[in-house]
Amino acid sequence: MAKSFDLSQWARPEMLALKPYTSARDTFIATEGEWTFLDANENPNATAVNRYPDPYQTELKNVIAKLRGCDENQLLIGNGSDEVLDLIFRAFCAPNKDEVVIMPPTYGMYKVLANINSVGLIEVPLDADFQLQPEKILASVSLNTKALFFCSPNNPSGNAFKDADIQMLVDKFNGIIVIDEAYIDFTDFPSWSKKLADYPNLIVTQTLSKAYGLAGLRLGIAIANPDIIALLKRIKPPYNINTLSQQRAMEALADTKKVNAQIAESITERNRLEKELIAFLWVEKIYPSDANFLLVKVDNASKRYAELLAKNIVTRDRSSQENCENCIRISVGTPQENDKLIAACKSLSV
Repeated sequence: MAKSFDLSQWARPEMLALKPYTSARDTFIATEGEWTFLDANENPNATAVNRYPDPYQTELKNVIAKLRGCDENQLLIGNGSDEVLDLIFRAFCAPNKDEVVIMPPTYGMYKVLANINSVGLIEVPLDADFQLQPEKILASVSLNTKALFFCSPNNPSGNAFKDADIQMLVDKFNGIIVIDEAYIDFTDFPSWSKKLADYPNLIVTQTLSKAYGLAGLRLGIAIANPDIIALLKRIKPPYNINTLSQQRAMEALADTKKVNAQIAESITERNRLEKELIAFLWVEKIYPSDANFLLVKVDNASKRYAELLAKNIVTRDRSSQENCENCIRISVGTPQENDKLIAACKSLSV
């Protein structure tokens, strides 16, 4: 039985009442045939990009919907996941009144966006194994708590959260639950987007930056019930995804064989790196990863980061994050890049 959810009780009233901007492409959508467009004050001289892009990303949504097994009215495409997340804050959280819960260590933009939107922040740290603490999370909720934000697989720890812990949260929290699945393609865990019919308060965000190699295009995705998507569409900029990004994304998504091969290679290389790196005496622990990176606990993170940097290898020192003291995050590279990393590590002194 589907969970009961009344959008009007959780969205900001002013956002529900907002009359969205109407673009030229809202008032007339071209059908088959040749048309003379004199409606949008565009430069009429053809440059391939002299016309405004499709504000609905119709063709791209059609491709993504088939890829992710959802309906097009369950999709929102943003200028990166960051825009999608920002829209969620603006749609549901009243400034200087409402609050959200995050679970550090986690993706840093949740906190940044809360601060930008003047939204209160409750932090419930993950446990020592970087797993959710659902009882503590639920205990932290107040009448002004509008949303829970977390990513699974998690960044920077790399692990997917226990299904039972997520289940407890979606069962017992009645507000918006945002599960950031940026790294979902690198794990065997199924996407929570498959359970949207049962949990209409759930928003799953994904990205084309990681597995699909399109970080430079900035394309993020929200998958949610149609009422939530309709609200987010109401407040998004009219032409937030440019023409070239839409075209390039459709080209990339058409070659699923190539993408799947790259994902398989990343997983194989992730496993190889884990076996190689744990053998070094200055490596104390490698945390389990369901993503395209490893979180590696070392004897001295700042020292090892600097030594690798001196060998032209750039990693990320995550020691400032909750429970990540002396931890370096290492992205999985190509086999050749990973060979360079391993060779460099062999030359480091104990």
